[in-house]
Amino acid sequence: MKHYKFFQNIQCEFFPCHMTEDFRNFNCLFCYCPLYPLKDQCGGNFKYLENGIKDCSECMLPHGEKGYEYIMSRMKEIMEMGKQKNG
Repeated sequence: MKHYKFFQNIQCEFFPCHMTEDFRNFNCLFCYCPLYPLKDQCGGNFKYLENGIKDCSECMLPHGEKGYEYIMSRMKEIMEMGKQKNG
């Protein structure tokens, strides 16, 4: 395992922030998912609440075994969004 791809904070008052049976492999590296701004194109398991807020409470994508690779594969899109808003 490459250690930069995995971080776990079991002392966090919210650990784990999502229900899982596999606590030992729960990755906290992306505590706040950087793909949130991609809205319905993020690829995760989400739903929109009646008030329009994106609810990711059932999404394990950033916390699972391949989460790091998936998120890194989408970072170019996030960076492009930042350029468009600032440029």
